[in-house]
Amino acid sequence: MHTIELRATHARAVRATVPLVAQVRPPDLSLPTPCAAWDLGRLLAHMTVQHRGFAAAAAGHGGDLDTWQPRPPGDDPAREYAEAAEAVIAAFAQPDVLDRGFLLPEITPRPIPGRLAIGFHLVDYVVHGWDVARSLGLAYELPPDVLAAALPVAEAVPTGESRLAPGAAFAPPVPDPGPDPLDRILALLGRDPGRNVVPRR
Repeated sequence: MHTIELRATHARAVRATVPLVAQVRPPDLSLPTPCAAWDLGRLLAHMTVQHRGFAAAAAGHGGDLDTWQPRPPGDDPAREYAEAAEAVIAAFAQPDVLDRGFLLPEITPRPIPGRLAIGFHLVDYVVHGWDVARSLGLAYELPPDVLAAALPVAEAVPTGESRLAPGAAFAPPVPDPGPDPLDRILALLGRDPGRNVVPRR
């Protein structure tokens, strides 16, 4: 995918999560999510800090481990999330960002090329957008070009014992659900597309 198209597609994927998060009410923070160890509050904290961490990495400061530490949601987690989302989109829009090495200490101690880092972040938020929607009982649809960009990244994520380690980013793959691209991405990254999470009442 062309560099400009990758960044524009990434921005669309991230911005698609913002209106979902905007519907979260304080009582919803204790809802279960498809991320087995996290309720919705912890998932939002993770999503927010990952935006900030990747933005810091784009600026050359990803090696600061404190940047990646989730913090409890504040009084307005939706606003905090939206601001963090725009911050990472702006950081990725810098003209020379693809020539930089991103330090992503949660993934590897070695720098990662900017193009790969943007791809990682893209697929992560395709999946986490689904997580939030599932928790809230909301519909979740993404444009075909966003899914087309995310699918090869999901296919390239290593499988094996690393998926079983504590704190692994993704669970082991689940059986192939069929041709739907979003379902395939979810299954490759350990989500069961047919799983029901109890929605809010």
